Amino acid sequence: MRKQKKIKGDILKISMEFKDNYFFLSNFYTCKLTYDGLTYFNSEAAFQAQKTLDRNERIKFTAVRPGEAKRLGRRLKLRTDWEDIKVSIMYDICLAKFTQNPELKKALISTGDMYLEEGNDWGDKFWGTVDGKGENNLGKILMKIRGKLKVDG
Repeated sequence: MRKQKKIKGDILKISMEFKDNYFFLSNFYTCKLTYDGLTYFNSEAAFQAQKTLDRNERIKFTAVRPGEAKRLGRRLKLRTDWEDIKVSIMYDICLAKFTQNPELKKALISTGDMYLEEGNDWGDKFWGTVDGKGENNLGKILMKIRGKLKVDG
């Protein structure tokens, strides 16, 4: 589902679930990425693994699908600084995803100046939005990375 409206002049705001042509924006998209010395098969697994400082626990996330990673992540004892660092960790992981996968980098850049908003129906107002309400931190991260990739080339 995709909803459009203009914000701030001519900038087009796109509220969507990251599906279909935009599924590559989702942390559930399958792609290899290496983060902090370990290789994961999706950015959701890489992110969930960072909830712990125990390397052996992190290794368990290297071969799991995104849904399983999310479930495993909910069972971890969170590192004490998690709430303070989770946004910067997500940024770093998304940056790794798009810099280590040239086709994904190209696809992200091709979104132009679209405002990316992860609309969802599972109630996540921190990383996305529900009915247009929420912080949309994942969308903001993706737009920031897109800007960096455009400048860095």
